[in-house]
Amino acid sequence: MTLLDGITSRLIDTDRLTVNILERAGDDPATAPEQTVVLVHGNVSSSLFWQELMQDLPSDLRVIAIDLRGFGETESLPVDATRGVRDFSDDVRSTLVALGIETAHLVGWSMGGGVVMQYALDHPALSLTLQAPVSPYGFGGTRRDGSRLTDDDAGTGAGGANADFVQRLTDRDTTDDAPTSPRNVFRSGYVAPGYTSEHEDLWVESMNTTSTAVGNYPGDGVESPNWPGFAAGKIGVLNTMAPGYFNTSGIVDLAVKPPVLWVHGTVDAIVSDASFFDLNHLGAIGVIPGWPGEEIAPAQPMVSQTRDVLDAYRAAGGTVTEVVLEGVGHSPHLERPALFRRALLEVIGYIGRPADPAPPTETIILSSSD
Repeated sequence: MTLLDGITSRLIDTDRLTVNILERAGDDPATAPEQTVVLVHGNVSSSLFWQELMQDLPSDLRVIAIDLRGFGETESLPVDATRGVRDFSDDVRSTLVALGIETAHLVGWSMGGGVVMQYALDHPALSLTLQAPVSPYGFGGTRRDGSRLTDDDAGTGAGGANADFVQRLTDRDTTDDAPTSPRNVFRSGYVAPGYTSEHEDLWVESMNTTSTAVGNYPGDGVESPNWPGFAAGKIGVLNTMAPGYFNTSGIVDLAVKPPVLWVHGTVDAIVSDASFFDLNHLGAIGVIPGWPGEEIAPAQPMVSQTRDVLDAYRAAGGTVTEVVLEGVGHSPHLERPALFRRALLEVIGYIGRPADPAPPTETIILSSSD
């Protein structure tokens, strides 16, 4: 496991499983919850993706990045998808309990955004930062209001995983000789065109920590009479976000509403209203044959759904800040690190650091308080 300067790794034995975490050398374990930040990665990644941000946050914060089960160096226990992402959020809770942390500021990326929303439904959190998060209604198979297109969630879950990509993860492929290699999936899906990084090998290494054992990525699929012929199974990572199992829109009804920061890019290929990972959208543009049409299988308006839920959260008394980054893909913390850091420090109420430069005009910041 490649660690950048000042980043350390250790295994934590919890009452659920053994979890790997990254920390910063010199961070004080006695740091108050109000100055503790917990980072939760997304699908096909690990805590390694957070290292640049960890290096860049103020030294008097305590920063912890957690490997979810089946990713990084954490145990690859099977994932019960019928619980949505609760296996992951319960693992996060057990890790924080083992570390003596009652609450903290939570940052979730992509699937990790769903994990921290689920965490907030079940446990106290000081703030939620949602970076390119999965829609509160899951991934695929829903109309804008969150209603399911089919009773079996056809076209969602593990059945849509590319078999060659899964095999390349299993083989820990680092080449760029096929569109389905992890490196090329990173370039085409995780970031906007033109993004380059001296740490690209590290990001690919992180993706390749994904366990493809039974019960982990991607999971099982079942046949469906509905287009495109399969539906979500009951185990594995991709099935956790099927709308029949996953719904975090209940954050609107939280009695105590932590402030929410939502950061997303305008050219995100994964989470958008026209996602290239949504099979209904791929059917609509002719990539997958036999699409039955807009009435039966519309693309999921993921960003619009998130905005609707967060608007309702605001209307119910919560605080929401939305940061939209023009020309940015699925990884704002990599693509616009200074802007992401600034927005995060603002939502956690950090005081004592000289003001960061004002965001450039390409950034749209929409803020609302109680």
